[in-house]
Order: sequence, then C-alpha cells, then structure tokens
Amino acid sequence: MTRFIPLILFTVLTNFLSQIMLKKGMTSIERFDLTPLSVLSNVFSIVFNPWVFFGLLTMVVSMGTHLVVLSRVEISFAYPFLGLSFVLITLWGYFALGEAVTLWRVFGVLFICAGVALVARGG
Repeated sequence: MTRFIPLILFTVLTNFLSQIMLKKGMTSIERFDLTPLSVLSNVFSIVFNPWVFFGLLTMVVSMGTHLVVLSRVEISFAYPFLGLSFVLITLWGYFALGEAVTLWRVFGVLFICAGVALVARGG
C-alpha cells in the first residue's frame, strides 16, 4: 500500500490547490445574496471566473486520482491522508492570507499530522 503514497499525496496536493483557486475566485466576485434567484443569476460569473473554473478543473483531477487510489488501496489507509489538505489550507491561510490561527487550530493540525503518520507507518 505504501507504494501508492506518492499518488495519494498528489491527490492531497491537487485538492489543496483546488481549494486555493476556488477561494481566490470567490473572493474576486462581487458579493451576492444567497437566494435561489441571485445564485442562479450569478452562476455564469462564478463558473466562468478563471480561478473558479480552474479550481473546479483541478478538483476533478484530484477526484479522479482519488478514485484510482480507492481502487487499489484500502480506504482506511488512503482516506486519512486527505487530512493533510487541512494542514496545507491552514498554513496557506496563515502565511498567505493573514488569517488568524488559534492555538486550538495548531493542536488540531498537529493531531492530524500525527494521525496521518501513524496510518502511513502502519501500512
């Protein structure tokens, strides 16, 4: 199973990148109300925003590689690695976006890292 770790990590990386692109795209769009009519009227400006479009495309790539992983590896081994996306997103939020990261979030990220390390080591 450990031979699939590079593919699993690629899935994690593409998942992370898709979230970053989606965040960038959605913050560049003018705010709108969350009503069915306003969402529907803004769907084209959302989907065809380059950041959102490529974020969604990257998410499809991530999901595709995740499906390949699931076809070859036990889910109890592969799935915990997706927690690394939370780690990367938290670091990006702090360093690139200046978001506040509380001590509780730091502990949570450390627990995620420890859990993934245990799963990887356990094969």
